[in-house]
Amino acid sequence: MKKIFAAVCLAGLAVQVSAQSGTNSPYSQYGLGALASQATSFNRGMNGLAYGFHERNQVNYMNPASYASVDSLSFIFDAGVSLQMTNFEENGNSLNAKNADIEYVVASFRAFKHVGVSLGFLPYTNIGYNFSNTNNVNAFPSKSSSDATYSNTYNGDGGLHLVYLGAAWQPLKGFSFGANIGYLWGVLNRFSTNTYSDNYVNTLSKKYYAQVKSYKADFGVQYTYAIDKKNDLTLGLAYSLGHNLGVEAECNLISTNSQTSVSDTTHYVVSNALDFPHTFGVGLMWNHNNQLKFGVDYQLQKWANLKYPQLNTINGTTTYNLVDGQFNDCHKLTLGGDYCKGERYRGFFSRMHYRAGLSYASPYLKINGKDGPRELSASLGVGIPIINSYNNRSQLNISAEWINHSAIGLIKENIFRINVGLTFNERWFAKFKVE
Repeated sequence: MKKIFAAVCLAGLAVQVSAQSGTNSPYSQYGLGALASQATSFNRGMNGLAYGFHERNQVNYMNPASYASVDSLSFIFDAGVSLQMTNFEENGNSLNAKNADIEYVVASFRAFKHVGVSLGFLPYTNIGYNFSNTNNVNAFPSKSSSDATYSNTYNGDGGLHLVYLGAAWQPLKGFSFGANIGYLWGVLNRFSTNTYSDNYVNTLSKKYYAQVKSYKADFGVQYTYAIDKKNDLTLGLAYSLGHNLGVEAECNLISTNSQTSVSDTTHYVVSNALDFPHTFGVGLMWNHNNQLKFGVDYQLQKWANLKYPQLNTINGTTTYNLVDGQFNDCHKLTLGGDYCKGERYRGFFSRMHYRAGLSYASPYLKINGKDGPRELSASLGVGIPIINSYNNRSQLNISAEWINHSAIGLIKENIFRINVGLTFNERWFAKFKVE
């Protein structure tokens, strides 16, 4: 009971810290925000590879069918944090930013024979940006207006977070299926302000707000085929249900007189404004002698047909309504693997896990009618066994990720992230003999 209470307390701490943004990206001003990784610490060492993996001592949220493989004597508790530095580059100018964030808190255990259960907290999107630009009012200013400038300031915060409960069942040897049901919530805040150095021109501010309270449903299947005594293949399939979030998106257009400071506000509302995309995933994992595991994942996020609210002014008339053509379908391919000589060996380094992964993701955003940034990423990771007189089943997972976002004519982002996750594996349900 003490361990359950500690898990609940730490989950509560994660929810409180979730108000802090895990990004500084200007791309988080679009859509639902910057998409957060759904991978836990051991997956991140393989750059998020997950669909075909089923580990007895790790929590793999990305395919809920994997919960059926959890060791029957274990209670697994996993919490992760990240530290990241981002370099932004545009037109020869460069800027660095730093972030630290609690990434996730998850747990898993065997509830019944061949039935595994998992629960936890995860981020889904992050919003966090603050930038501005200043230009001359006229491209070729006259002497009378040479000092007149205008400034645009953009900032935003918030994001979406998820708590979930999942279960999986293995009715046949090598075959399992499972599901996650989660509660998705968060606030999306975005602000922009247009000001002029000329006091005779009004200041124009736009405040966008949306509060999300909805659900998320994920489903997964895994099938393992034994090639021979030392080799097997696992096929994993995953699906996340897409649906309308039932959100009212609000926009306040505020015009402020620069001389009198009197403001005039126009309020706009769009009902059923935000949608969640259908997501499909398929993965194949090869396991050699339970030492070398190598896999490939493909993911498709169906964003292209989703609409998003936009403020437009045409012929002096301003409207705030749903507009299509702001997204592309996102295709992501991941390769990765894990090597461990074997946990049955006594040597410390023989029990360490060595991981690596590579990914490519096509752009899902459209910015000013053009494709947004595509993503290239790579990772290296290790799983360090924790061996002491009390516990020799837990593991410290550490990984380093490099992520590049780039597109012609847009800001380039290079992100270097350190992920640290502690997987605490407590021996439960064991029967002890008293002599």
